[in-house]
Amino acid sequence: MEVFREFTFEAAHRLPHVPAGHKCARLHGHSFRVEVHVGGELQQPLGWVADFAELKAAFAPLHARLDHHYLNEIEGLENPTSENLAIWIWERLRPALPGLVTIIVRETCTSGCTYRGPSTTGAP
Repeated sequence: MEVFREFTFEAAHRLPHVPAGHKCARLHGHSFRVEVHVGGELQQPLGWVADFAELKAAFAPLHARLDHHYLNEIEGLENPTSENLAIWIWERLRPALPGLVTIIVRETCTSGCTYRGPSTTGAP
């Protein structure tokens, strides 16, 4: 079974490696939405997979680092695509949330990505 908690933050970024003239090369901002999914067995007698408060506490330091910041200035996010942001979040949450199964990052209402951790082939 899986549970999730959704978080939002506002941040600016630009994508430094897009082709010349691409609109995302310019500084712009998003209202990002992040879903953190944790999976596991139903814990009895609690009746839950994970405490939502644990997910909130684990994400809190990341929220403080991301919210109302320029993502390109954060170590590891020099090229802050949604994909790279999902990996960055995963790497920081995994130690605190061993049941972590999925990170979903939405940068607009209609665009985002899903990351389920490193593949078994060694590629992200």
